[in-house]
Amino acid sequence: MSEPVVVETVEAMRAWSRMAMKAGRSVGFVPTMGALHAGHTSLMERARKENDAVVVSIYVNPTQFGIGEDFAKYPRSLDADRKLCGEAGVECIFAPKNLYETGACSFIEVGGLQEHLCGISRPGHFRGVATVVAKLFNIVEADRAYFGMKDAQQLVIIQTMVRDLNMSVTIVPCEIVREPDGLAMSSRNRYLSVTERKLALVVPRALDCFRAAIKNGERDAMKIVGEMANILAERDEVEIDYCAIVDAHTLEDVTKIKGDVLAAVAVKIGKTRLIDNARFEGL
Repeated sequence: MSEPVVVETVEAMRAWSRMAMKAGRSVGFVPTMGALHAGHTSLMERARKENDAVVVSIYVNPTQFGIGEDFAKYPRSLDADRKLCGEAGVECIFAPKNLYETGACSFIEVGGLQEHLCGISRPGHFRGVATVVAKLFNIVEADRAYFGMKDAQQLVIIQTMVRDLNMSVTIVPCEIVREPDGLAMSSRNRYLSVTERKLALVVPRALDCFRAAIKNGERDAMKIVGEMANILAERDEVEIDYCAIVDAHTLEDVTKIKGDVLAAVAVKIGKTRLIDNARFEGL
């Protein structure tokens, strides 16, 4: 595969997309913040199968980082990312230096959904996510956009935003990609020390507890949450942000397992925050 072209301006990205549109080519889009891994590759490969051309954006969005979060230290590896994109059949990388005009004061809020789970400990995070994703959709003008299901709250918020604002892009959810030992792939995993990496396995263990309880017929959500939290709390080095079972569409806590439900977990190990989830539908 040849290396993809890298464009850095809004004008150049729009020109590329409109040339593809004029040629009758469908465009698949994978928004990222870079530091790409096999989870991102799976999104690109699916996009490649379902579209004539694929665009990947690489932009570390400052508006979704809160005070004291890791914006300055977030890994940036454009050369390696470009190589990985080329191997996955990506034709174009959109890597803007900045997406916000001086004095920008327009933002998108997705009411209700952003007040749960990560939104509690990261106020303003999803406003930043929704705004930058909307900007990217407006610039790239893709037919389909691909998002991993590890960021379950982000996915629901983006799907809702697209529906509510009548955006023409189709959102394609993609399954979580995991390491052989069950840990969900994440750009932040590279922050973990060897010891912290082992500690992180309490997260997939807690989700395995949820899956096993459901399969064994347990329907008391609070009981399952308690069992999951006990697993996460086995080691003092693991700080629980949240451990919850919620409605998969509204993200509100449930007391009984019914319909589509999501078990969602966020922990902090050392200085690294990890999230993960498991989903059951039609219960």
